[in-house]
Amino acid sequence: MTIHSILQGRSGDIYSCTADMSVSQAVEILGEKRIGALPVLDGAAIVGIFSERDVLHCIRKYGAAAMEHVVRDVMTADVIFVDRKKSAIGALSLMTKRRIRHLPVVEDGELVGFVSIGDLVKYRIDKIESEAAAMRDYIQSA
Repeated sequence: MTIHSILQGRSGDIYSCTADMSVSQAVEILGEKRIGALPVLDGAAIVGIFSERDVLHCIRKYGAAAMEHVVRDVMTADVIFVDRKKSAIGALSLMTKRRIRHLPVVEDGELVGFVSIGDLVKYRIDKIESEAAAMRDYIQSA
C-alpha cells in the first residue's frame, strides 16, 4: 500500500498557487474548489504550503488587511513531502507526528501529487473493508 496506489485512483487537477498571489486570491481557490490547502509553486518546484490554518493565523495577526498580503508572507515554508514509493501507513504516521493534514508528493524536484490525511484514511478503511469481505467469503465457503 503506497502513495502511488492512492494517486492511481485519482483524477483531476492538482490546484496550486504561487508565492506572489495575494492571500485573497489563494483563499478564493480554496473556497471555490472546497479544499483545505494548496501547494505553493515556483515553476515546477514546491516552495510552501498554503492552508486554512495559514489563513487563520494571518487573519489573527493582520486582521482585515490579511487578504492584501501575499502568500509568501503567510505560507508554511518548511515543506515536508514524500515520493510515490512511501507506504500509506508511513505517510499517515508522518502526518500524525508532524501534525500536518496535507502532503505533497515530489519526484525529481517536481510536484506529482498532493494527498490529504483524509485520502490516506479513506484508502486504509477501504483496504480493511475489502480484506474483511474476502475473509468472510473464505470462511463461508469452507
